[in-house]
Amino acid sequence: MVGGVPAGQDVGVASTDRVPASAFFMVSAFFHYLGPAFAVMLFARVDVLGVAWLRIASAALVFAMWRRPWRTWLASSWPQRCLLIGLGVVLAAMNSVFYLAIDVLPLGTVGAIEFVGAVALATFGLRTARNVAALVIAVVGVYLLADVHLAAEPVGMVLAAANAALFVGYVVLGHRLAEQGGAQGIDRLGVAMLIAMVLVSPVGIVDVAAVITAPVLIAAGLGVGVCSSVIPYVCDQLAMARLPRATFALMLAILPAMSVVIGLVVLGQVPTRIEVAGVGAIIVGLLVHQESATTTSPGPPHGSTHRPVDPGGRR
Repeated sequence: MVGGVPAGQDVGVASTDRVPASAFFMVSAFFHYLGPAFAVMLFARVDVLGVAWLRIASAALVFAMWRRPWRTWLASSWPQRCLLIGLGVVLAAMNSVFYLAIDVLPLGTVGAIEFVGAVALATFGLRTARNVAALVIAVVGVYLLADVHLAAEPVGMVLAAANAALFVGYVVLGHRLAEQGGAQGIDRLGVAMLIAMVLVSPVGIVDVAAVITAPVLIAAGLGVGVCSSVIPYVCDQLAMARLPRATFALMLAILPAMSVVIGLVVLGQVPTRIEVAGVGAIIVGLLVHQESATTTSPGPPHGSTHRPVDPGGRR
């Protein structure tokens, strides 16, 4: 015990126990799309995958200086390393596919489709008639969005669907990382981000090299990385450490609306009535989802190895 904090537990992260998990989630929700909205502005000067690399590389640099994640890698078992590699692959693919999607589709549309997987994940965690209905409502919302964009941007819709599947992988693996508390989860997230940077470098760094002499663009890319991958992902880990997976998936209801608002305010992307109806249906589906009694109980304090079993069957 050091200063009232258990040995081995990060003092800074331990102090976050006094902050509600929902507060971390709201901060994550805000920055989850603010960073990508700024990234869209860079697409005119830097290739899409170059911006994706800047996002991942800048986040990896921050984690390297802050958490020194290589120590976590060296101390990890091989099963743990496989988990870290898996998350690194997901982060590399998800960020790249997401940016490719928002290059051709409105941010609000991609954001709405992204969370259909979250509805399915929450429904799998607690299979009831009400949750099946929630999934059906969300699928109707996707159909409305697809009917608007599928003919004009079929590739964009495929990319958005792929991003939704990868986001499910992020939520599942992210909860696996958060099982031992916020500090350990953040350290492991740093390792995964370094792996993602290595994976994206062969395709992204070439595009960045073309603008390496433009410090303003590089600085903007670094800002996108901090806003998109450091602040929201760290907040996700701090929230996931205390929220069961199905509850976290349920709270994602706010993100599609957030993506529409940020797309409108920052990028001037005004949604059509059908797009509003589609996004609204997905939000209703997320809100209709019913969590079990076990998801309402508070999670353990950071650093604790015990977690209640969530409806998805994970500890």
